[in-house]
Amino acid sequence: MIIELMRISVPRGKKQEFAKALESLVGPIQVQPGCLSCQLFQVWPEQNGLHIEARWESQEYLVQYLRSPAYKRLLLLVELSETAPVVEFFSVLEVRGLDLAESARFSSE
Repeated sequence: MIIELMRISVPRGKKQEFAKALESLVGPIQVQPGCLSCQLFQVWPEQNGLHIEARWESQEYLVQYLRSPAYKRLLLLVELSETAPVVEFFSVLEVRGLDLAESARFSSE
């Protein structure tokens, strides 16, 4: 799995407009082949920060998306960021849930 994180600093006074534009892209991203999820978050306590997180089945699906018109639209919007956006890609080898916390808390080690 690949996790894509994008942090954007919204221009002052444009938060609602910018958030709506980004929100309109979440649905088209979610239906891309190989997309497991896509979400838009507000960064707290930063008033003008927004995050987009997308999870991809594989690097091949991610690369397809990066070449798509949907990603081009996202990049055009991100260019309006008040400061340089941060884009990161994380390769995840294993995903664990509460089982890991339970194992760590109740292990006899």
